[in-house]
Amino acid sequence: MDRQEAELAALEKSIAAPGFWDKPEEAARVMGELSTLKHTVADWAALRERTDDLRDLVSLAREESDEAFEEEQLVALRALREELERFELRTYLGGEHDRCDAIVSIHPGAGGTESQDWALMLHRMYLRWLEHNGFEARVLDLQEGDEAGIKDATIEVRGPFAYGYLSAEIGVHRLVRISPFDFNQRRHTSFASVFVYPEVEDLGEIEIRDDELRIDRYRASGAGGQHVNKTESAVRITHLPTGIVVQCQAERSQHRNREMAMKVLYARLHHHRQQEELKKTRAREASKKEIAWGSQIRSYVLHPYTMVKDHRTGFEVGNAQGVLDGDLNGFIEAYLRMRRTESAAP
Repeated sequence: MDRQEAELAALEKSIAAPGFWDKPEEAARVMGELSTLKHTVADWAALRERTDDLRDLVSLAREESDEAFEEEQLVALRALREELERFELRTYLGGEHDRCDAIVSIHPGAGGTESQDWALMLHRMYLRWLEHNGFEARVLDLQEGDEAGIKDATIEVRGPFAYGYLSAEIGVHRLVRISPFDFNQRRHTSFASVFVYPEVEDLGEIEIRDDELRIDRYRASGAGGQHVNKTESAVRITHLPTGIVVQCQAERSQHRNREMAMKVLYARLHHHRQQEELKKTRAREASKKEIAWGSQIRSYVLHPYTMVKDHRTGFEVGNAQGVLDGDLNGFIEAYLRMRRTESAAP
């Protein structure tokens, strides 16, 4: 924690400097970092205090030969160890944008209804995981499939280290199952891709001119009430220089949908620029391979057996339904540990 405490001291010093509030956007970014660091340092202090207290209580129970009291403290100690392990994982999230909120985008692959249904299953899985882990999620856009499933989904995620955790999910996800849409009940393989973008707070470095945008307005589809479906409140924005298309229909107001769509566009342009820089410098690491249909990261097998396996870390579980119900922590933790090991390697 020495590094975090030093960073906290440096940020507090910068806030006290003259002219700090002259640049509101930069000040807001620093205040966000300060808040996160304060929580991290405070959580560490609380965990350290609980560890000391439990150690003393276990020693006291042994001195008094009170087996029931000792067992009670050992149970508390095991729970504390799990909390310490989760806290340790959080310290692995030291990347440039790991502390940021995130935007998750899910797209079905080739295969029509099969892949669209798989994309909907992934959408549900992530919403469950976000709910179980205390993140705030808002579905910005959901394009329903022609027969079943979805053609596209965009979720805004708010919470500490949202991008850091969810970056473990970037890539292609593969499903093997007996198709519910096949009358002959044959086994099918479906693909869907997951992209995660950090919700970048400092947007000064990205400039978008009005003449670079094509803005279309249309009626929202799906659930949302009469107002949403009967007015052209949904917004689709095309960034002409890159061809990036974003859309939002979550809000009743066209203005708010445009605002949210622009937020997604900034995040995607930031990611696009990073990818272009990586291509120009040819400095890609093996773990940062391009997100494409060849970079499958995880397989979900529902037939003839059940298993979910991550191909990057080798982590696997047999309870596939549990994973689809949002039990992703084991996969995310394994990925973060692998990333930490690789970054520490000479």
